[in-house]
Amino acid sequence: MTPDRLWTAQAIQTIEADYTRSADTHLIPLRLAGFVDINFYLKDESSHPTGSLKHRLARSLFLYALANGWLHAGRPVVEASSGSTAVSEAYFARLLGLPFIAVMPATTSPEKIAAIQFHGGQCHLVADPTQLIAESQRLAASSGGHFMDQFTYAERATDWRANNNIAESIFGQLKLERYPEPSWIVASCGTGGTSATLGRYVRYRRHATRIACADPDNSVFFDAFVTGQRDLTLTSGSRIEGIGRPRVEASFVPSVIDSMFQVPDEMSIAATRWLAHALGRKPGGSTGCQFVAVLALACQMQARGERGSIVTLLCDGGERYAHSYYNDAWLSAHRYDIAPALAAIDATCRTGAALPDLLARHDHV
Repeated sequence: MTPDRLWTAQAIQTIEADYTRSADTHLIPLRLAGFVDINFYLKDESSHPTGSLKHRLARSLFLYALANGWLHAGRPVVEASSGSTAVSEAYFARLLGLPFIAVMPATTSPEKIAAIQFHGGQCHLVADPTQLIAESQRLAASSGGHFMDQFTYAERATDWRANNNIAESIFGQLKLERYPEPSWIVASCGTGGTSATLGRYVRYRRHATRIACADPDNSVFFDAFVTGQRDLTLTSGSRIEGIGRPRVEASFVPSVIDSMFQVPDEMSIAATRWLAHALGRKPGGSTGCQFVAVLALACQMQARGERGSIVTLLCDGGERYAHSYYNDAWLSAHRYDIAPALAAIDATCRTGAALPDLLARHDHV
């Protein structure tokens, strides 16, 4: 075995050993008084060693890159990320003794920047979020490193058939519940990799479960789902960190998504605040965005007299957003008035009342 192949074998064993030391994430039940015949659950991905859903993705991306012969001892790993993926990749890079460079929007939360640096990564901030990919490619080429490219490889790096992926874990944890086959699993799209894994798994295992996605303001995924166009672009990025993109990424697979919602930022942030009170802990903004779609689906189910369960993801913890979604001065500076949305969400959760037109856009296949 050549020295390079030996290093690769040892690197894979190191990552597998780290996985063996790790436990699965919890599935947290959430009771809503307005929906007595619907059970709600949050898959708590914030309990991973790096604090988010992206820990799963980073592990898969590193194993995929190693198996393809793309990573080499001493050479940098470069990633384009709004934060959480970079935190997780910095962790795995340090595990393997590799330099790591995160190419990030200049607006990324200082808490995420600090987390990347804690794991030994460098942060390269870019003023224009639409240039993350190009700048990552440039840095990788100039340093002799490898651009991990989560937005291309997320949907193919994960083993969607089994191997304790997030979908298999959810179904295993539901097996003793009142409704063990959920009516809906709700995710959001950053790369599109999670929704692709979920959608493929439920089809492969012949489940009736449908997949819904919530998309924030300033993102093209919803319009791409509705129109089928993959060349859509925007000149600005989402303020709900970690989800939404100004272009349609290669890992976005709309054919395995059954329904999509476009959620205004005020609703996402209000839902984040409401969940913090209900759970006794603070989730991130992507969880709030997804929860709005959960409530919309629950209202639809209840109006049709349906019973069942809905699962969504607690993607990361709110400590990463203390300066923004949980900061009233930040909300005021960005002209967000979340009071009407917060009142509407609370009324829906307590009484089952339909969400008002604040939830602007919805489409399904």
